[in-house]
Amino acid sequence: MRQTWRWFGPKDLVGIDDMCQAGVEGVVSALHHIETGAVWPVEEILKRQGEIASMRDGRPSGLTWDVVESLPVSEDIKKQKGNWRDHIVAYKQSLRHLATAGIEIVCYNFMPVLDWTRTDLAYRVAHGGTCMRFDYVDFALFDIFILERPCASDDFPEDVVEDARKRWQGMTPDDADALARNVVFGLPGAADHMTMDDVRRHLAEYDAISTDRLRQNFIDFLSEVIPVAEEIGIRMCCHPDDPPFALLGLPRIMSTEADYGKILKAVDSPANGITLCSGSLGARPDNDLPGMMRRLGDRVHFLHLRNVHRESSSIAGSFYEAEHLGGDTDMVALIAEALKEEARRKAAGRKDWSIPFRPDHGQDILDDLTRKAQPGYPSIGRLKGLAELRGIMTALSHQQWGLEEYQQR
Repeated sequence: MRQTWRWFGPKDLVGIDDMCQAGVEGVVSALHHIETGAVWPVEEILKRQGEIASMRDGRPSGLTWDVVESLPVSEDIKKQKGNWRDHIVAYKQSLRHLATAGIEIVCYNFMPVLDWTRTDLAYRVAHGGTCMRFDYVDFALFDIFILERPCASDDFPEDVVEDARKRWQGMTPDDADALARNVVFGLPGAADHMTMDDVRRHLAEYDAISTDRLRQNFIDFLSEVIPVAEEIGIRMCCHPDDPPFALLGLPRIMSTEADYGKILKAVDSPANGITLCSGSLGARPDNDLPGMMRRLGDRVHFLHLRNVHRESSSIAGSFYEAEHLGGDTDMVALIAEALKEEARRKAAGRKDWSIPFRPDHGQDILDDLTRKAQPGYPSIGRLKGLAELRGIMTALSHQQWGLEEYQQR
């Protein structure tokens, strides 16, 4: 399992030197400053590779750009409206440019409107650190009373609507603004930033798009880009919905093992794969992460390893981002399955036998609390998570106490 680290570019407050000291082997990055739907120029790709390859004082970092996360799919493509055909042409050209630069793995998602959703970006946990949290009642409050989506209250249980109403009545305008900002929060340096009016406009355009229609639009997209990816040696891997249940009345098509099975079967190619995110998928109690790794592992091209603590047993409910070994996903069992998959690939002679992973997100602890880096992407919290995951990998790979003995017990 190749240890990687997400980097948002030169404006990221956790830099290349930090990654070198963390002992990672590769970098996960993207050109967030380029508008969605536009071609990624070769010059910009090479520039980012150069930035990754150099430490602050100009010495070589020894790091390479291993995974693109993400080459975004435009809303036009998802809805098959506007310039969607031009955007697909541009997407394929970007893939060719990435392949020319030697990059082989591209992570992306097909979530409508919002890439991911949290209601609190700095939720205080018992030890005094902070993490990101999704509060189902707060989200209902946002949907019903701030966004004022028509008939939004019909999508929530009666007790959740009532609790949201009570919170709304006691909320200040500043609190409401803060919640709205959290829900539509974007990536640093991203070219696209959504306003509330943008969200409402997109939601209106999705009114006529059913789950089946969105899935077919996804298959149409893959039918165009996967043959190109396979030809040029790129492995595409779709990130799951985050969170993996219905929000804002929008269709969700990548939330379960069954969802992935439909897409992998519809466009059956080794280039059409999975980003198995244990945090996103783990927010649903009916998702079996070790089992998914075992059954779908042949097509897992990238791993996000993080954990969440679910606050209810419902499919849709509140959760917060726990320590990497402290949530509801059995991380030891998941890593054991990943190591088994690597062994199978190596025995079969696959060049892609080593699966890259990154310690996804992390709690803000110690100096993270004053550094104020991108929410979910602190330096020390992720380093702590990486150290824990690295320890599991080392123990399971040890000759005297390893994977076979763990499985027997």
